[in-house]
Amino acid sequence: MLAHLFHASKTGVGMTVSAATLGVALSAPIFGGLAERLPRKRVIVASLACIAIPTLLAATSTSLAQLVFWRFLQGIAVPGTVAVVITYIGEEWPPERVALIMSFYVSGTALGGFIGRVSAGIVADRFSWRVSFLVLGTAALAGAAAVAAWLPHGRRRPPPTGVRLSFPAQVRALFRRRRLVATFAVGFNVLFSLVGVFTWITFHLAAAPYHLSTAALSSLFFVYLVGLVVTPAAGFLITRVGLRAGISGAIVCSIAGILLTLAPSLPVIILGLAMVCTGVFISQTAAQSHLRVAAPAEARVTAAGLYLTCYYLGGTAAGVLPGFFWSLGKWPACVAFIVTMQAVALTIALLGWRVPVPLSGTGMAVTADR
Repeated sequence: MLAHLFHASKTGVGMTVSAATLGVALSAPIFGGLAERLPRKRVIVASLACIAIPTLLAATSTSLAQLVFWRFLQGIAVPGTVAVVITYIGEEWPPERVALIMSFYVSGTALGGFIGRVSAGIVADRFSWRVSFLVLGTAALAGAAAVAAWLPHGRRRPPPTGVRLSFPAQVRALFRRRRLVATFAVGFNVLFSLVGVFTWITFHLAAAPYHLSTAALSSLFFVYLVGLVVTPAAGFLITRVGLRAGISGAIVCSIAGILLTLAPSLPVIILGLAMVCTGVFISQTAAQSHLRVAAPAEARVTAAGLYLTCYYLGGTAAGVLPGFFWSLGKWPACVAFIVTMQAVALTIALLGWRVPVPLSGTGMAVTADR
């Protein structure tokens, strides 16, 4: 629709998506450093309001460049909500319940993403694309009001101890932590897998023998609802088996789902996509929960911001890198590449999330899964 209205190429219109993800990737670590010492709830509410403003202003765009600009500002404001919420959950619930609560949050993001896609498409089809942005902006303001009314302020955090590092020094210190670097790498792979599969399989299913229409391809996102149901249950299970075991099972589920998309049967392919979504959402729950134990208390928002940067860079890369493999061997080559990336992420999680714990009364250490 936008390509027709603005007489733009598909690549140009695609910038309305890339601009938002780029804004998130650029602002997440900086926002994390600025928000580190501020009250969590105040930052979350202000960020939600700041997301709503460019969303509403996007409806006034008279050119594609203006629309891309407002979308970029949307992305800039997102980390103030996402990075701080991840930290808020880690601080406000006991360690044994963080994974469960994080799974509810991840399910909320999945539900919001699904409703946003469906409602925006319906409103744009019945009214106009401008009304879609007005509806989404109004919904964001309502969300900000709801969070302001219902979200507890949280515990008063103790004042920081020791020397306060500058933001660049803090970032360098975080990248020296093996467990954090491993978590960032897993986060990169989480969105890479989801975007890579759902972007490039559309070319596969639009071709023979499936010949799916644009509407049919769009309906593939209904499989998100499967992950929405399964993720909270998996979050409860992770609290029992541990984060390493949880993410191992999630990545194996994703790999199995990706391999199922090679089947000639469309129902089997849809089952595979549902497994991919489920595995990715559970992996996201485990990775974000692991930030609590991997990041120092005085730099958790900064760590969450860096995680978001890696997460969205993974999504950006997934729109480009599998294309080289598509040119070599179509969808089977893309599957081989994405499965390899998943296997690498599994190896990183298993090795990077190991915690040396001293044995009582000895100088030796064992590996524990916390």
